[in-house]
Amino acid sequence: MSTPILSVKGLSKHFDGLKAVDNLSFDVFKGEILGVIGPNGSGKTTTFNCITGYYKSTAGEVLFDGKSITGRTPDFVAQQGIGRTFQVTRPFGDMTVWENVTTGAFLRTMHLMEAKKIAEQEVEFVGLADKINVVARSLSIIDQRRLEFARALATKPKLLLLDEVMAGLNAQEVDEALKLVHRVSAMGITLVVVEHVMKVITSISNRVLVLNFGAKLTEGKPADVMSTPSVIEAYLGKGFGDYVANC
Repeated sequence: MSTPILSVKGLSKHFDGLKAVDNLSFDVFKGEILGVIGPNGSGKTTTFNCITGYYKSTAGEVLFDGKSITGRTPDFVAQQGIGRTFQVTRPFGDMTVWENVTTGAFLRTMHLMEAKKIAEQEVEFVGLADKINVVARSLSIIDQRRLEFARALATKPKLLLLDEVMAGLNAQEVDEALKLVHRVSAMGITLVVVEHVMKVITSISNRVLVLNFGAKLTEGKPADVMSTPSVIEAYLGKGFGDYVANC
């Protein structure tokens, strides 16, 4: 493979005695979609927070485009080209869709008209053009997810971290969100996707990284990872892992 666009080396994050992330290392390569899975509390969102500067890591290093971004602030990390969405949507509730996305565009330009133009393009891209003047807090769950996409895309990221963007969606909405993820990938944006919906992970990921208790359990191609007894055990318990191993 080519040189990684993102390298996480020995990353750890401790909260007092809790090792939320424990000596984690992995690479992300340009143009791929890396799926990240693991039981609740396995360190997925904490890893995102350390990469993007929301948390200061206890140990380890994060390299983006070959340069260290370890310990840098979220605005610096975003400026370098890493965008993200959040597990719980965080729109500016009293602002319109257009105004929300325009705030993201201000990362790349200080000119209001240019920022508004970028926002309009991204709003249309995610399918919210008919709701561009709607106040964000009145949007449905899926439309708030689309808004998060649009605001992140307005920052013009090279790498986009998606944190459970399918959460709370029904089957039809998941299919719509999957199409959007594929369209973003087709633009050349590298993606790291944290998700619990296995349909999503298996259908979009080039590789899958599995976390458990803050550490890397395994990584590899989706089909191989999903049939690994230790992965099944982490999700369903030891009996299921032993059953798969003996089949």
